[in-house]
Amino acid sequence: MARFPELQGKVALITGAGRRAGLGEGIARRLLQEGCKVVLTDIGQVRGAEMPVTAVGTDGEMALVAAELAASTGGQCVAMALDVLEEAQVEAVVKATVERFGSLDILVNNAGIGYLMKSLVDIDAKEWDAVLGVNLRGAFLTIKHAGRQMIAQGGGRIVNIASQAAKSAFPHAAAYCSSKHGLVGLTRVAALELAAHGINVNAVCPNHVTTGLGAWQNEYFAEKQGKSVEQYLADMRARIPAGRPGLPSDTAAATAFLCSDDAVYITGEAINVSGGEENH
Repeated sequence: MARFPELQGKVALITGAGRRAGLGEGIARRLLQEGCKVVLTDIGQVRGAEMPVTAVGTDGEMALVAAELAASTGGQCVAMALDVLEEAQVEAVVKATVERFGSLDILVNNAGIGYLMKSLVDIDAKEWDAVLGVNLRGAFLTIKHAGRQMIAQGGGRIVNIASQAAKSAFPHAAAYCSSKHGLVGLTRVAALELAAHGINVNAVCPNHVTTGLGAWQNEYFAEKQGKSVEQYLADMRARIPAGRPGLPSDTAAATAFLCSDDAVYITGEAINVSGGEENH
């Protein structure tokens, strides 16, 4: 049921949303339920060892996700391939979104690499560049071009999906933590520069969410800590005051709120969605 009627008919572009049961799919579902028209994007195909088929939303999967979301919500949802590292593609997708739906009211930067986890002394420069590229450069490019469109329209909302790793450090996540800390800095600068144009820019910082990527992370960190996955998850639940890890719907709810009129005076914030685990 829609909770924010003012979102009816708004046009949302979501990056990194081409995988089933992913965080992007959850955000897309919620915005469709609120009555938004949604363009979901993903890279579409493999890009070398740093972006393997197990980690990217392929053209086929992305198209299926869009079709399933449209069918289940009754909303308008289309898929477009987008490599957020390529500025010309970013500019073209923004233009195509406006041509298709008439405006671009909401940008959700969800594309990210969270699977290149190695110790600081073992990660190589190509892996570092891939993580910083997608997680930070990609967000910069989409904010730049969506921001231009929103300035021309007279307003909009931008939500950057950061992470608990934007607030706290974790072993084996030097590139990831650096990129997410940087994303909060970018959020704050964009909020300062775009506020006069009626554009709010915020970040959402979820703790662990067991999507397909999250399941891989569970296995990776359990092995590094010498635990079974079951024990690793039990320990995780024990340290989270709410008693469970996050769900895609938790991040999606925060995103919908930040796009609503209730959040009109909120900008430049990095909001934790962590069940009380992250408190700064």
